[in-house]
Amino acid sequence: MNVVLNAQNSQFIDYIKKQALVKRFIEFLIGCFIIAMSYNLFVVPNKLVPGGVGGIAVITNKVFGFENAVVILCINIFLLAISFLLLGKKKTSASILGSLIFPFLIKLTENINVWIGMDTSHLLMSTILGGLLYGFGAGLVFRAGFTTGGTDIVNQILSKYLKQSLGSSMLVSDGLIVLSSVYFFGLNSVMYSVLFLYIISMISDRVVLGISDSKVFFIVTEKENEVREYILKSLGHGVTIFNAKGGYKKENSTVLMTVLPTKDYYLLKEGIRRIDSDAFYIITDTYEVFGGE
Repeated sequence: MNVVLNAQNSQFIDYIKKQALVKRFIEFLIGCFIIAMSYNLFVVPNKLVPGGVGGIAVITNKVFGFENAVVILCINIFLLAISFLLLGKKKTSASILGSLIFPFLIKLTENINVWIGMDTSHLLMSTILGGLLYGFGAGLVFRAGFTTGGTDIVNQILSKYLKQSLGSSMLVSDGLIVLSSVYFFGLNSVMYSVLFLYIISMISDRVVLGISDSKVFFIVTEKENEVREYILKSLGHGVTIFNAKGGYKKENSTVLMTVLPTKDYYLLKEGIRRIDSDAFYIITDTYEVFGGE
């Protein structure tokens, strides 16, 4: 019986992910293109090191003269192989598209400064504008349910094997890359790179609908059992059930509460809509979660 339920739940998740796939893919491509524009307009000319594989490419270009797009592609392919070995086929498949398309767009837009003719020599303004643009593009990519590969894979590996959050893993991987740039570009460049990273983080979080790592859903639905089973079996998150009474009609009802990572926001929201289109739910940010499994 459990095997049948798990198979049904897996099919339901796949069904949700396939919905609006074209729209999500277009949003992903636009996001990647915006990131590539920001990278070639503001990052490369000013030798900013925004962490990630893009930051490594800036350093290797300075030291060895390698093309940024080629370095990003080579590292991404290597990390995909590592991901397949350590994280498995399913998690790796989510990173393949971004790992291959992103370096292609970096190459495509490498002369964008010539096309646009924008003066990006003012370091502070370039850092702010570049961070805003980069963060907006990254937010679109994440909201569409994709990544650009690179150190996102490293972060997942660190999170799995060192038992730390993705946020902590990002701090370690990106922090080491940014700090290493001191040797090549000096302290001044590092300070602007840190500001660049902060702006990216802030804007991308806003685009993805929130500034926290987790969301709390409060759900009122006539299909309580179906929604509860979906959260427990398909998404693998806990549910708390409250008894409640409507303030207007004074009718008794129940409220389902669940806390889940922001990355699962879309899956739960769409799942509720598919199960009960008349369901009422409230979504809020949460900043710290303790206890539970």
